[in-house]
Amino acid sequence: MIKKIVFFFLLSSTVLKAQSDMTKGFGFLEKGNFQEAELFFGEYLKEDPNNKTALLCYGRAVGLSGEPKKATGLFADLLKEYPGDFEILINYNESFLWAKEYEEARPLYADLVEKFPTKFGAVLGYANTLSNLKEYKLALSWVEKAIALEPENESAKISRKFMRLGYASAFVNNQQYEQGEKTLQKIFEDFPNDKDVLINLANLYLITKQADKAKNMYARYATSPKDSITALNGIALAEHLDENDKEALVIAKKATIKVDKLNDIKLTQSTYDRYVQALIWNKKFIPARKKIDSLESHFVNKNWIHALKATLGLYTGDAKASIESYDRILVNDSASFDGNLGKANALFASDRIIPAYNMANQTLKFYDNQKDAKGFIKKLNLMHTPTIEEHAAYTFDNGNNSAFFTNTTVEVPFSTIFKTTFSYFFRSTENTVTDNKATSHVALVGLQYKLFPKTILKSVIGFNNSRFLEQAYTQPVLDVKLDLQPFKLQNLTLGYQREVQSFNAELIEREIVQNHYGLNYNLGTNVNFGWYTQLMHTQQSDDNVRNLLFTSLYYNVLKKPALKMGLNYQYITFKDQVPTIYFSPEKYQAVELFADVRGKISEKTTYMVSAATGIQKVEDDPKTNIFRAEASIQHQFSNRFSLNFYGKYSNIASATAAGFEFTEIGIKAKWLFLKKPLFYNKLNLD
Repeated sequence: MIKKIVFFFLLSSTVLKAQSDMTKGFGFLEKGNFQEAELFFGEYLKEDPNNKTALLCYGRAVGLSGEPKKATGLFADLLKEYPGDFEILINYNESFLWAKEYEEARPLYADLVEKFPTKFGAVLGYANTLSNLKEYKLALSWVEKAIALEPENESAKISRKFMRLGYASAFVNNQQYEQGEKTLQKIFEDFPNDKDVLINLANLYLITKQADKAKNMYARYATSPKDSITALNGIALAEHLDENDKEALVIAKKATIKVDKLNDIKLTQSTYDRYVQALIWNKKFIPARKKIDSLESHFVNKNWIHALKATLGLYTGDAKASIESYDRILVNDSASFDGNLGKANALFASDRIIPAYNMANQTLKFYDNQKDAKGFIKKLNLMHTPTIEEHAAYTFDNGNNSAFFTNTTVEVPFSTIFKTTFSYFFRSTENTVTDNKATSHVALVGLQYKLFPKTILKSVIGFNNSRFLEQAYTQPVLDVKLDLQPFKLQNLTLGYQREVQSFNAELIEREIVQNHYGLNYNLGTNVNFGWYTQLMHTQQSDDNVRNLLFTSLYYNVLKKPALKMGLNYQYITFKDQVPTIYFSPEKYQAVELFADVRGKISEKTTYMVSAATGIQKVEDDPKTNIFRAEASIQHQFSNRFSLNFYGKYSNIASATAAGFEFTEIGIKAKWLFLKKPLFYNKLNLD
């Protein structure tokens, strides 16, 4: 841009106008054929070695063809012969811009505009220098001075356009989106429907999740066959951000049909890149993998192919393959944004938190203040910041039992692999018919240690102090779990728990201690199906034994709102039947259909509704209907504080007895009482 803007100095020179035999050389310079211009003026100077105009043109040709320092020397020699000459000074100054030595150019231009305040070229050159130094506000004030000198000059308006583009980019990088948008819109005053502005506005609207505005910009951009394909690619991304993935795939497919008719390799790559992304968004993983393999045979070792393979790996739970693909990107381009932040996400998915922190920080070194990288680090910080959670609830049932409980939990991560928990649980229960009352106090200390990525050992130990009328007892409680992921998309929990029955006053009185030995297993898939199973063997202090099987086959129906539906089956047996004390059938079975929906009411308010209905059978008794439901609403008041209100109802018999109905109403509050993790300042993020 600068090369063309400043060339007018030579063309407007009265000296140059007189040199008709140099017209061909001027043409080379004007058209940007600098090597031809260098040869032309080099030959000319053999005949007339002291011609000032030819020497100026030769210096420009040398500098613009890739040897700016040599040009600087040529102009410096000319200044010795013509000290203070404006045309030589401005070319001398400009040679520093060609060499991208903007700091060196700045004082030279400042001195030039002080000596020649009405010279358009000096003022515009100074403005461009400031722009290259990213001092956009000051640069724009100087370009306005240049335009005041020559109001109709196209070069100055082009300079102002690019300054505003840079200024808008700086605003966007600092999340000052409204100012960035206003700055871009101003460019339309000089260049209505400018393509650079339309694309930048579309990107801004994508960043700010304003999908409709982004689509409008792309629609305005689509004024030619090639531009319409670029627009379709952008609209597909906008649909994805708006969570309309099916529509995104339709649009991306349409773009591939159009691009196949053109011979444009770069556009073909970007179009098929978006098409494969759309396949992945729609969980069409087999077609996506086949298309990637096909593309890879045509485009060898291309970063966008590696990025597609990495994305596919993340969506299919193969974080290891994603890391390998991102590493290939970084070998080709160590400063790649996709490579750096993509690898950070892949490391996080593989539960390697410190390396993920490092890669996100590495991204910020290349892309200062980048929103996504900062957001990623913020997410990691929130996950590892000490918290206090308060849970309070009131329960009642049709057996005339009511209870109130509170549970206060403090969680303190000391590192990404080790954290502690402290909790205090209080429960007060009574029966309004028998007038039995009881209380329980449970104090617990927990330790959690990550043995390996995705392998966590959790242990909780404490005491349960229960009181019934004038009687009291204290029992130790223990909970030990091993959480691991044996294979991708699979989660397994093995555990042992020692607890004291405290559901109602009568059970508290009997001091029944339960020893649970359990296994939980969840199998996810890439086709929306999942299977969850729980097995539990319980030995009780009253010599009774319970065995429980719960299994659930579910399907993720929708993404927005998130809707999951499925079928549950539960089977319970007790060795001894003591129905007058607690529900303990020889055989209990229940089958139910369930649905679970979760979504957003607003940006900071979410909801959850879950319901299940079916039939249950207790031993040889007739089948009875069952129903249970739960609903909650949560509001995030800030990044560090949230409230959740919920209610639940159940008439499933496994709680205490057949015909049992139970209701709970509660509130949960969570507060991150520190701003950052305890270990954050000690992280080695270099």
